Amino acid sequence: MREARVSLSTKALSHNLQRVREFAPHSHVLAMVKADAYGHGLAFALNALQDADALGVAFFKEAQDIRALGNTQPIVLIEGVFTLDEWIDATTINAQCVIHQDCQLQWALEQIVPNATIWLKINTGMNRLGFSPDEAIAAAQQLRATGYDLILTMHFANADEPNHPMNQTQMDSFFSIKKQLEPIKASLCNSAALIQWPQLHFDWVRPGIMMYGSSPFSDRSATQLDLKPVMTLTTQLIATHKLPIGAVIGYGSSFTTTRVTQLGVVAMGYGDGYPRVVSSAQVIVDGVKVPIVGRVSMDMLTVDLTDLPTLPTLSTKVILWGNGLDADDAAKAAGTISYELFTRLSTRPIRDIVE
Repeated sequence: MREARVSLSTKALSHNLQRVREFAPHSHVLAMVKADAYGHGLAFALNALQDADALGVAFFKEAQDIRALGNTQPIVLIEGVFTLDEWIDATTINAQCVIHQDCQLQWALEQIVPNATIWLKINTGMNRLGFSPDEAIAAAQQLRATGYDLILTMHFANADEPNHPMNQTQMDSFFSIKKQLEPIKASLCNSAALIQWPQLHFDWVRPGIMMYGSSPFSDRSATQLDLKPVMTLTTQLIATHKLPIGAVIGYGSSFTTTRVTQLGVVAMGYGDGYPRVVSSAQVIVDGVKVPIVGRVSMDMLTVDLTDLPTLPTLSTKVILWGNGLDADDAAKAAGTISYELFTRLSTRPIRDIVE
């Protein structure tokens, strides 16, 4: 049987949540589980994140999926709701909403939920979601007048680049609004921000990618941050060939051998979710990193085994990312980020949970 597998470590996810606690010991943790827990599987993630103070999703259907699994932790809808009916339904399942535009504000004022918590989002320069400063002040006054408890929130555009000048611009804008609304709870920090700026932790932090074992920074690895890979993508070697100098490999004949080459064929392709376009990518075979050569196909990719001390046997395990090979490195080779690798995996690889 083809042995392409996604192995998921409950222990690693629990460890990474604990690392969040160590970075932000005085804050509540909103653990992000949107997009099927960043492609790791919602049911799997919920089991390991029971100690989180709340769970973050993008929209109402994802909150419903959590409740369908029997989970009762508080939920926050990061994009808020899209209709008045959703606003009403969200309140019945203990889901708090981010409000970032006028129609959502009006729904909250029309259908008041006594003592409910609302996350009021302001646009401090990312220019994606959020009220302008003047709008935020007016919205906060209206919501408070009807009894809502508020958490003031924003999102950094460049927290993964700590020296980017936009970071300070966003901070200044946020603090200006926060000062006018004191006392008020606050939440600013995604993974990168909560690692980089302890002074910004405030009441809630919102870890995402770090919980799944990837670094939010290009210059600091997950290992350096003591984060454990939650997902390991593996498969097997299904064929080997000895090729002469000048042989071409794969679609488009894009790779030509410059030495006598021992080629390995690996049961993994873009149909499984491995990126089609990679440059200088590596996998692990018999504990050694070897390069991918030629184009990645739908079901297979090819690797250069020439430098291994002994030729691997068929069915030898191959690690695409995870234990021993950071997903961040695979992502860089594909010109993307680990978030995308995780979330675009197909259903073809078998999924195992490692307790």
